[in-house]
Amino acid sequence: QVQLVESGGGVVQAGGSLRLSCAASGSTFSRYTMGWFQQAPGKEREFVGAISWRGGTTYYSDSVKGRFTISRDNAKNTVYLQMNSLKPEDTAVYYCAADGSVVVPRHRSAYDYWGQGTQVTVSS
Repeated sequence: QVQLVESGGGVVQAGGSLRLSCAASGSTFSRYTMGWFQQAPGKEREFVGAISWRGGTTYYSDSVKGRFTISRDNAKNTVYLQMNSLKPEDTAVYYCAADGSVVVPRHRSAYDYWGQGTQVTVSS
């Protein structure tokens, strides 16, 4: 099993940047594909992006492509989500998730472990 704790959320003006972190513990972090998801009030949890266990493959949703970047440091058991050019519609709770398969899934149902989430609010 793996435990995940997100941090780095907050309030930022439109056009600003935030970097979220997700620290993992409890298992071999480098064996897991890591994903980021967002959930706005009244909406389903949606895929933001994911990174393969070695970091060589990344996927992003169309809404964040070119603005958000996922990276990981396996030595620190941490995955990051760098968010630039933030928009009010990016306001949501952001969750990191871990999946033990070799593929890089883009649906929440594929992920086995979840963090508690961190709130990101973008003001206009």
